[in-house]
Amino acid sequence: MDAKDILGIPKNALPLSQEKKSKPPKEPHRKPDGISREVYMLTGGVPPLMPAIDVAQLKKRPPTDEKVTWQWLSFTNSARKDNLELYHWVRVVNGVPPTGDYPFAKYNKSVDVIKYTDEEYENYLTDPKWTKEETDTLFELCERFDLRFVLVADRFPSHRTVEELKDRYYSVTRALLIARAPSPADVSGHPLIKEPYNAKQETERKRALSMVLSQTKHQERKDAEVLAEAKRIQEARLLAKEAEESELPATSDVAADADRTAHPGSVSPISAAPAAADNAATLASLRSMRVYLRTYALEQMVQAVSSSAGLRTIKRVEQTLQDLGVNLKPKVPTKSVCAEHLELRKEILTLLNLQKQFQYKEAEGSSYREGSYIDTPETPKRSQRAGDQDRPFVPEPLSFGGDRVGKRDQKKKGPGRSSDAPSSPATKRARKLKADG
Repeated sequence: MDAKDILGIPKNALPLSQEKKSKPPKEPHRKPDGISREVYMLTGGVPPLMPAIDVAQLKKRPPTDEKVTWQWLSFTNSARKDNLELYHWVRVVNGVPPTGDYPFAKYNKSVDVIKYTDEEYENYLTDPKWTKEETDTLFELCERFDLRFVLVADRFPSHRTVEELKDRYYSVTRALLIARAPSPADVSGHPLIKEPYNAKQETERKRALSMVLSQTKHQERKDAEVLAEAKRIQEARLLAKEAEESELPATSDVAADADRTAHPGSVSPISAAPAAADNAATLASLRSMRVYLRTYALEQMVQAVSSSAGLRTIKRVEQTLQDLGVNLKPKVPTKSVCAEHLELRKEILTLLNLQKQFQYKEAEGSSYREGSYIDTPETPKRSQRAGDQDRPFVPEPLSFGGDRVGKRDQKKKGPGRSSDAPSSPATKRARKLKADG
């Protein structure tokens, strides 16, 4: 509808000279630089700043069977209590004016202020700082201005602050709710019971807000620098604490590995400490990132676990996973799945290390068994040398200079040479018989 419809003026057709002339066809726009051909074809150019509205939807003509007129009619507002009568333009269809309440009366919302009797006041609401007349005036103004305590403080006859008025109103309302309830548990969920008004806290809050609003630019910059420094210190302490927490389990694992080295069959105790340190460093770096993909975290942890192993061992771990029918990367990388996958890799790596240590120990034992019990001509058996333990000790003869006569000197003497000692008659007789023969 437009002004002619409201005033009842007939619509005249525009002369031909004033009719809209047909617009010439638009020339095709050249595709601007920086926009792909597909996007330009879909949007027809640069996207509009606001959604386009069809012009036909702006003014909908009423049906031809309805006669619409606008009339100057009176109305009353149910939100008002003085029955004031006003006038406005109303859309009338087929001569029937609209009925019902004023449309904007539903937006008139009011606060239900609690009422009390004289008996309740004497029993529950007495306060040495407040008289009954002041309390009655306070509740009347609260009902009149819908708990706008700034207006209540401005209209209040005596000098009372906004905090004092709020404290008195909420304390009276809270006492009446508790007194009228059958039991305190019935009103324990009421907001005024759960969170009672604190006048001291409100006063301190306003004082602090006033100090902040009255600061100069220099003070604001100084406060911002202090807050930034405090935030930096807090983040540094948080990172240090996380690093310490991540190092604690790694240190306990290293201690457990060191204990296992005292028993036979321990697996690579020297490489346990670097692996634990790599795990701790990886966890600390991931926590410092704050936001990361779980697949990326799994790859980093797998690299940290396999850092102490060689390339051949890593390939054997992957081959074992494929033999077990397990994917090298989980298809659904949830937290529990990634943890189980990492634990499986650790167990496979431990199994391979155990197999390697077992083969090494087995080869060492077989070589010891083959080389320790072979009889050589130079080495007599232990059974033959056992009788030497009962043989008495006989010192070897010494020369005049105190030197021991060696076996080499005895070998130099020929068979025909006689020693310094005189030969016995039996020896001479044996030599003579040998010479005659």
